[in-house]
Amino acid sequence: MAFPHIRAVLFDKDGTLLDFDKSWAPVNRSTASWAAGGDPEFAERLMTVAGFDPLTEKTRSGSLYAAGNTAEIAEAWRAAGVSLPLGELIAELDRRFTENAARAVAVPRLAETVGGLARRGFLLGIASSDSKGAIARFVATVGLSERFAFIAGYDSGFGYKPGPGMLTAFSDQTGVPAAQIAMVGDNLHDLEMARAARAGLRVAVLTGTGTREELAPHADLCLESIADLPEALAAATANS
Repeated sequence: MAFPHIRAVLFDKDGTLLDFDKSWAPVNRSTASWAAGGDPEFAERLMTVAGFDPLTEKTRSGSLYAAGNTAEIAEAWRAAGVSLPLGELIAELDRRFTENAARAVAVPRLAETVGGLARRGFLLGIASSDSKGAIARFVATVGLSERFAFIAGYDSGFGYKPGPGMLTAFSDQTGVPAAQIAMVGDNLHDLEMARAARAGLRVAVLTGTGTREELAPHADLCLESIADLPEALAAATANS
C-alpha cells in the first residue's frame, strides 16, 4: 500500500500517548463523586452516562469519556441532574482534568518513539478533546514539551473532533500539507477528523478504548501502539 510522503505526525493524547484506563479511572471516580455531592449512586450514574463502567473500570469506546470534551461531559451531567451552573461545572472539570495530567501513565516507549520521530525530522503535534492546558501539563510531565510543534485542545478555537479544524490548524501552522500528515489515534473521532481534513495517512492504535474490529476498516494502518509507528512510517514512505 503506497502513501504520499509523510512529513508530520499529529497524535491524539488519551489512549494514544497515555494509557487511558490507568490514567483516567481514578479521576473519573473522584470527579463524579464531587459532581454528585458525595452521593455514591448518583456518582455511578454520572460515570455511566459518560461511558465509564465502575465495576470493570473500563471506558466504553465512542463514549463521552473516550471521545468527548469537557463541555460535552458537563452538558450531559447537567441533563442527568447535576445542579451546578454549566460554566462552573466546566471550569471545575477542566481544573481537575488538568491536575490529573501530572499523574497520567504514559504508554510504553513514549519518549523513545517521540524522540526518534523528531530526530528523523518529522514535525509533531497533539490534537485532543482535553483542554490545551491539560495537554501542555502532560507533555511537560513526561519531559517532551520541546518535541511538539503544535498542541490543540477542545478550547483552542479550532473546533471539536471529528471536525477537521485541529488537523487543518496543524497544517496551517507547520506549513505541511494535510496530504503529508499522518493522524494517529485510538478512536473513530480521530480517524474521522483525519478523513475530513484529507490527511495523508490514518493510523489507529489499540492502546485506548477502540478495538481492531471497530477501527481497522476506517484506518490505513492499525497498530498495537505508537511504538510500532516509526517502522510503519518508514515502510509507508518507502513505498510512496
